[in-house]
Amino acid sequence: MALDFEKPLEEIENRISELKKLNEKADVSFDTEISALERKLRSTSKRVYSKLSPWETVQIARHAERPLLRDYIAGLCTEFLELHGDRCFGDDQGIIGGFATLRQHRVMVIGHQKGRSVEEKIEANFGMASPDGYRKAMRLMHLAAKYKLPIVSFIDTPGAYPGLEAEARGQAEAIARNLTEMSLLPVPVIVVVTGEGGSGGAIGIGVGNVVLMLSNAVYSVISPEGCASILWRDGSKAPEAAAALKITADSLAEQGIIDEIIPEPEGGAHRDPNAAIESTGDAIVKHLRRLKKMSAKRLIDHRYDKFSKIGRFKSRK
Repeated sequence: MALDFEKPLEEIENRISELKKLNEKADVSFDTEISALERKLRSTSKRVYSKLSPWETVQIARHAERPLLRDYIAGLCTEFLELHGDRCFGDDQGIIGGFATLRQHRVMVIGHQKGRSVEEKIEANFGMASPDGYRKAMRLMHLAAKYKLPIVSFIDTPGAYPGLEAEARGQAEAIARNLTEMSLLPVPVIVVVTGEGGSGGAIGIGVGNVVLMLSNAVYSVISPEGCASILWRDGSKAPEAAAALKITADSLAEQGIIDEIIPEPEGGAHRDPNAAIESTGDAIVKHLRRLKKMSAKRLIDHRYDKFSKIGRFKSRK
């Protein structure tokens, strides 16, 4: 499914596909024309994806075919034992987690799950977790601390579920408690923003020693649409809001909010999911090896220092 700004690429790809079909049926060869179109496709693709606006990056981050948490688990983990329930209310499928072996490293994997099919999306509430999900995540993190296992947290959510029942069960309290308790975990915590990192719904499982982010992911205090509706009372201003929010990986790395940008295949992770998943695994393992050498106190101090520097005022000389 092509996005609006990808339409020129789609037209070239369709033309190449048509000529290849004709090549199989006709006596005349179209190899020269196909080669010329493939060169044009490469140059056009490079031009389009090298100058993405923040709003276009948001669209890629939300792409329906982008890898989801279960795809990362299947691609990176040889073992995964999913754990269920918050031991308080229920088993929210907006956040899933469990014991895993990630490239020979025993870890606790936790993250948002949006769902692929209509049924899965409804069950997971499109990745918008309720308090039960955040409490489940915290329960699993405490379990990881008990067994001295590193935690790998995958973020991909529009935001925490804002419904009445979620608020009644303590949505704000659940997220606030996670922020407090994650900061004190005595084990390595690696956070990866793979798609959307929306508001408190993202940071509720996002306090880590290292925060990684895929190059076409976004991470912000509010969605561009939400920001536009508040500031301009006009949802159509979302592109302007996306630019003002500084939500892209490059902007966030410049501000020190994230630690490393994981490169995606040209066009986005949905173009080559396997390559995106492998690159993500490489980055996680690199930091896991370093963090596992730190003591519990050093890990806690490191996490505190990292987050206390965010938002620090810098005077202009």
